[in-house]
Amino acid sequence: MTLARNVSAFRDLEFCPRVLRNVGAVDPTTTLLGGTLGLPLVLAPTGFTRIVLPDGELAAARAAAVAGVPYTLSTLSTRSIEEVAAVSAGRKWFQVYVWRDRGLVRDMLDRAAAAGYEAIMITVDTAVLGRRERDVRRGFSLPPKIALSTLFDGALHPSWTGRFITAEPIVFANVAGSSDVGDGTDPVTLADYINSQFDPALSWDDIEWFRDAWPGQVIVKGIQGVEDARLAAAAGVDAIALSNHGGRQLDGAPVPIELVDPVAQALGGSTEIICDGGVRRGSDIVKAVALGATACMIGRPYLYALAAGGEAGVTHLLRDLEEGVRRTMSLLGATKLTDLSPDAIRRVRSVSR
Repeated sequence: MTLARNVSAFRDLEFCPRVLRNVGAVDPTTTLLGGTLGLPLVLAPTGFTRIVLPDGELAAARAAAVAGVPYTLSTLSTRSIEEVAAVSAGRKWFQVYVWRDRGLVRDMLDRAAAAGYEAIMITVDTAVLGRRERDVRRGFSLPPKIALSTLFDGALHPSWTGRFITAEPIVFANVAGSSDVGDGTDPVTLADYINSQFDPALSWDDIEWFRDAWPGQVIVKGIQGVEDARLAAAAGVDAIALSNHGGRQLDGAPVPIELVDPVAQALGGSTEIICDGGVRRGSDIVKAVALGATACMIGRPYLYALAAGGEAGVTHLLRDLEEGVRRTMSLLGATKLTDLSPDAIRRVRSVSR
């Protein structure tokens, strides 16, 4: 339900265009965490990306660098911190799931700093894993189970199947070889793995530990209300990501786009805001920025693009989103992102739910 609402909530927002505004030159660039973005967008962390394509995270990171947007590598990535750094000179962030073993977490932070990652993104909405019903139905595990349904799907997609069976085994690359936490070499279900390895005792007090352990900027991902946004700002984080984990944790959680305006008003510009969830068009990005977000973040769209067309598919997607942002700004009468404000948006009765 929350996955569907993440998307439909954008449709409940209508534009208030201005005309005769001289939009001969439109500039969709902005800054986030002190660096320039080609458009107000970040590629979100996604685990198990090599299930989609053997190059996995490497292809996504290269496409992000070309587009001038940051790429966020997941702790549970299937390409390592160092592998991604070797193929991308673009802006790179490292997403952190907090293991019970803080020594392992510190080791990954040290590796990310040495490899030139500029920020960490601490995911805070996985005290336990939500009931992901599609994963349950499909028997999702790593390595993937080979069942009758898998064989049937593989026969329908011979190109993917050929690449998958000839590629090297898929593992959690950032913890490969660790006997204490497991790297996916032995079959595990995601729920069992997360509930046994991640720290459910994570609290606001731990943010100070991260600020001491990490020399760069800190983002907290998984904020779902105004009060927690205030607490994050008080803890001194550099940015927050309004996110319900793509609708995969708490079904019935608030959708990010509906949080942007109240959180922006509460923070008053003290902390940058990333809107994560439901973005499918360039116009969605414009709506979020107008309401007060610094940038948006996408996960599913670029995974689908990666599956459909590899690195070229992600490049095509990012160009399409940039064109959508430019076109929408032009039709709104805005030549730069700072021209946008909540006055450009109004809420309408939903026809999509």
